[in-house]
Amino acid sequence: MAVFLRWLFAFMLLSLTYNPTQWNYVRWTYQNYDARLSVAVFLGLLLLIGYIIYLRATLRSIGGFGMLLILAVVASLLWVLYDFGLLHLDNTTVNVWLGILALSVVLGIGLSWSHVRRQLAGQVDMDDVDE
Repeated sequence: MAVFLRWLFAFMLLSLTYNPTQWNYVRWTYQNYDARLSVAVFLGLLLLIGYIIYLRATLRSIGGFGMLLILAVVASLLWVLYDFGLLHLDNTTVNVWLGILALSVVLGIGLSWSHVRRQLAGQVDMDDVDE
């Protein structure tokens, strides 16, 4: 359940930043930056904090190569679905949502990997701690 929640928060972070609907930070800021600049900066900083948390944890747990590997697995799954005719890539809106989904899977796994690894291997990841 915790892995699902981490993925869900990653999906929300990415979709709040940009999605094909009108309810996203990029579009709202573009339309309201002159009248609501303070709110745009505040919300942008909150999103930036979320990205820093996710990217830092992901890079520390699986690294850049791991991120590319997970993205490649998700992309190959989408390719299989397309190859079997279960997925059609004609709709731009669907493609954007698939991109958000793929990136959120990478971030969700990256944030959860230390917990998953501990459950699978019994090994604990430790950060450098000053004594």
